[in-house]
Amino acid sequence: MTVTPLRRALVVLAVAFLAVAAAPTAAAAEPDPKALTWTVQPATASGPDQRRWINASLDPGQTVTEHLAVRNLSRTAVAFSLKAADGYLTDKGRFNMLSSDRPSVDGGTWIDVQEKVTVGPNETRVVPFTITVPKEASPGDHPAGIAATVTSTGGTVNVESRVGFRVMLRVNGSAQAALAVRGLDASYSPSWNPFAGGTVRVRYTVGNDGNVWVSGTSRVEMSDLLGRTSHDATSAVEELLPGGARTVETRADGVWALGRLRTTVSTSPTLLGDGQAGADLRPASATVTTWVVPWAQLALLGLLAGLLLGLRAVARQRRRRLAGLLARARQEGRQEGQESVLVGGASAPGEPDAGDARR
Repeated sequence: MTVTPLRRALVVLAVAFLAVAAAPTAAAAEPDPKALTWTVQPATASGPDQRRWINASLDPGQTVTEHLAVRNLSRTAVAFSLKAADGYLTDKGRFNMLSSDRPSVDGGTWIDVQEKVTVGPNETRVVPFTITVPKEASPGDHPAGIAATVTSTGGTVNVESRVGFRVMLRVNGSAQAALAVRGLDASYSPSWNPFAGGTVRVRYTVGNDGNVWVSGTSRVEMSDLLGRTSHDATSAVEELLPGGARTVETRADGVWALGRLRTTVSTSPTLLGDGQAGADLRPASATVTTWVVPWAQLALLGLLAGLLLGLRAVARQRRRRLAGLLARARQEGRQEGQESVLVGGASAPGEPDAGDARR
């Protein structure tokens, strides 16, 4: 068959059109993680359940099977990498898991899950995984996390986007819950208003010295030189994993103190998670002494004392002046009396005295 120039041109245009139409499809095979949306949550073999994370109390050497569900809310199929790692709490108290460039050494190494799973658009896939506790594992909590990740390449930097949940692994045995108080410091700032108390700023660190996941309460109490309590407040301690610590700062206004001010911080731990029976709860406390000089109140007291002494001096001077005036008046009265006697006792010339008149 003879191919005319017109037919040849139409074939070329059709091939070019198909190539252009196929280009976006090829690009869509590697979706941008920023355009993806997915969730990962605990599940049973039949699908997602209502758990926010997994709590597992296990014996050393025990193996259990759990499930996770990956739901792809995007418009394209995505191949997710599944990873487990040790868990920790950030400075803001949020749970996180170690990044891929940091090796896990604890609970994250106990989780065995398949490396990848492909999930179609608007599809949910359930994936089983196993938890195997080493026979020599120490009693207490060994937090971990498991996540579905997508890695994108931006120049020379790989960006890992991940969504997951925590896996709280507790090895059965002796559970110790202890919240220690470290680095206690208290400073007193007097008020320059003599009719208002000062401010005490308290700073300390609460550390989880036990082997289990805990929260609890901390109590700040202040007492003066005579042992009278001027401030007593209780606040909540957010969750802490074993070995974790958090710095706490608080302030108390309107504190009246003179001389020694004792500040005591005491903690009461509360066990979190499963397997709470027989736990050893260990309260702790620490005390620091601050010496207080309320300058404003002392200045007011000195002013009042000076005013009182001045008033007493003025009153004493007025009494002395009044006493002097009275003494002077008495002296003048005596002098006038003496002069009157002298004048009345002398006879005028030519007049008989009183004796002559009686005769």
